[in-house]
This record gives sequence, C-alpha cells and structure tokens, in this order.
Amino acid sequence: MKFIDEAKIEVVAGKGGNGAASFRREKFVPRGGPDGGDGGKGGSVWAVADENTNTLVEYRFVKRYQAKNGEKGHGSDRYGAGADDIELRMPVGTLIRDTDTDEIVADLTHHGQRVCLAKGGKGGLGNIHFKSSVNRAPKQSTPGEEGEARSLHLELKVLADVGLLGMPNAGKSTLISAVSAARPKIANYPFTTLHPNLGVVRLDENNSFVMADIPGLIEGAAEGAGLGHRFLKHLSRTGLLLHVVDLAPFDESVNPAAEALAIVEELRKYDETLYDKPRWLILNKLDMLGEEEAEARTADFLAQIGWDYPEPDDRFQFDLTTPRLFKISALAHQGTQELVRQIGMYLNEKKRVEAEKAAAEQAANAETAQQQPQTNTGVLVAE
Repeated sequence: MKFIDEAKIEVVAGKGGNGAASFRREKFVPRGGPDGGDGGKGGSVWAVADENTNTLVEYRFVKRYQAKNGEKGHGSDRYGAGADDIELRMPVGTLIRDTDTDEIVADLTHHGQRVCLAKGGKGGLGNIHFKSSVNRAPKQSTPGEEGEARSLHLELKVLADVGLLGMPNAGKSTLISAVSAARPKIANYPFTTLHPNLGVVRLDENNSFVMADIPGLIEGAAEGAGLGHRFLKHLSRTGLLLHVVDLAPFDESVNPAAEALAIVEELRKYDETLYDKPRWLILNKLDMLGEEEAEARTADFLAQIGWDYPEPDDRFQFDLTTPRLFKISALAHQGTQELVRQIGMYLNEKKRVEAEKAAAEQAANAETAQQQPQTNTGVLVAE
C-alpha cells in the first residue's frame, strides 16, 4: 500500500433540527396548549487515533466528510432524533491543522484518542418552552443551529523511539532489517527507500522500542533536494537519532566525512530542535575492510569531522547527552546486538529521568498550591 503522510480534507457537521410550533388538538380538550417538540442535534465529526491504521491514503481520495442533520421536532411533545456522529480513524501521530487559521486542532499521540473536528448544531426549541402565564399559546419556535465546517490539513509524523538518518545507500534499511522484523526494500542503488519504514526491536519479552528508517538525505535536502526532505518531519518525534555512515563507499572519490557533515548541516537548516536531538554515530560496512584499514579509516574520519565520539561502555547510561560511536556491519550482524543493548539502556535511563522530573514538578506544584493564602469567602456575623 502506498505510504501517504499528508492530505487535505473538509469536514462539515450536521445542522440541528428546527423546533416545532404545534398545539394539542383532541376531542373534549379545548385549548390544549402548545406541544411542539425540540429538534434533534446535528451529527459531529470526530477524529479517532487508531494504531491499526498506518497511512492517510484514504483521505487522498475522499475529500469531504459531512454528518447528517438532526430531525425536526414534532407535535405531541415529540422531539426530533439526533443524527449519528462520524468517526474518522487516523494513524497515531497525525497532526491536524485548520488550513484557514493554521491552528492545531488535534495531535493524535495515543491509541483511542478522540478529538472533535466539527461540532454538530444544537436542535431548535419547540413552542412548549415559550409557554408562560401571559403567553399561553406561543407560536414561536427556534431554528436549529448550523453545524461547524472546517478545512483541515492532515500531517502524519510517525512515532518512533529511534530514527535512522544518513546518505542513500548508507545501510539504514539493512540495519533496521538486521535488528527487527521489518523487511524494507534493499538494493544497490540510491533512493531504494521511498517512504518511512518502522521496525519493532525486541530487547526481551517485556522490553522493546520502535525504530524508523526514512529515505536517504543528500546535500540541499532542507531546500527540497532528493526525497528525504519530505520525511525529515518524521524524525521530530524520535528521542534518539542514529547517523549511519558508509565507511566503505564503492566510489573511492566519495568522502564519508564530508557527507556526514553535510547531513548534519541539513538538520540544522531544517529544524534547530531536530539538530539538537541526541545523535549517535554509526560507522557501517566495516566487514568490507580489513581490521587495520577499518581502524585507519575510522581515525581519519573522526579527525576530519572534529567530533569527540567515545566508544560506548555501561557507565554512559547516567549521561544522556554524551554522543556515542559504534562500528558495525549491518549486513554481517557485527556489533548490532551491542548497539541494540546500548539503545535499550539509553531509553530506559531516559524514561527514568523524565519520570523523576515529572514527579518533582508535580511535587513543586502541590507545594506552591499549599503555600498560597486561602481566600475567606465566609460571611462575618456581628455578635
């Protein structure tokens, strides 16, 4: 199925039914009084996050979603039936904006989340509501309210713990297939990956994380060159970036260090927040080099980029900001298990730190609330 990550739709809620102006007419009951019922409410349009939906493809073909109107009121105190709501099931990670105001209407971040996109109109009042001691035969009723209408832009940002980035043919698809059950297309030509791929990496029976692979980036991607610029947004929700570098390119004129620096510059141009995310360096395809040549190329690479990327150890889990260097071969599965283990340690430590921070903020808010002076709203009574 084709991956679709953007769509524009129009949603229209139903109009409320009109209230009825009616009077009771029965034999032997003169002047029976008003008995017009209210109109039913119009149907609303809701967005529902569904983890079983992975793409916005259906919203590319059906552009307009309109709920039904409420039924009008009737005599004999009969109220009109309300119209059914419409539910639009969307992938988790969908961001919904109003195209007219650019307002964020909804950000669907978890399964089952429901957000009203367009509220149905209220039903009108029947004349039974206008009866009074001075107006015993009211003839007025109110019409139903119009339902809301909106033009919306849907944008899917995949939710993943770890994101892969790098030049085309750096080995990102091979890496995700080596550590997860994902089976992306792999071939020896650029831009084999045409849309993001997600893979679930199992650490043990109870622990796992999601890895995302986006199409390869090239220099100028932030300005629209290549394919990956369309999918850079999918990395914005990830907690950790893995920068995969081909240390053994087929073309000997290619400089891996220059390509790596170009990718980092594209991140900075696209989004400073994305640029500031924790980023580990993955030197791939070392199985194609001898041990001495691999060490020499690694040293030359690090000297050219001018970054300090220490080799990982079990102590780094207490420092989430330190970048790390991994030397692997995704094709030969060399070093991939250690990489996965270190990622698991990082994510667990990150969750622990975030939980402690949230608990501290909650405690601080509670303490502030207790210290605030209580306003005395009681009534003083003179003795």
